[in-house]
Amino acid sequence: MNELIIEQKVREMILYGYTALRQLPRAERHVLSAEIRSAMLHLLKLVITAAKRHHKKTTLTDMDVELAALQSQIRLAKELGYLPMKKYQLWTGMNVEIGRLLGGWLRAQH
Repeated sequence: MNELIIEQKVREMILYGYTALRQLPRAERHVLSAEIRSAMLHLLKLVITAAKRHHKKTTLTDMDVELAALQSQIRLAKELGYLPMKKYQLWTGMNVEIGRLLGGWLRAQH
């Protein structure tokens, strides 16, 4: 199967994210947790869209914005005490790796 590395990394991040979000309080599962899940799935959709498009720059920029928003939401969950530091660090590390791959992809488009 011809799958991009960034797509594999986003899928791994989503799988980890879903397990980490199970720890959030019940009241937040329908608000913050739902927003984070939505952002993760939208990021995956943008990766697939960028892979299929001939002109990728706008989609890649949208991916960069979505990744930054996702990281901000994850940070908020940690700051509210819903996410343990270890899970936050691991999740953030995955997002940083995705950001590096995305940055390389963006530079290759110039």
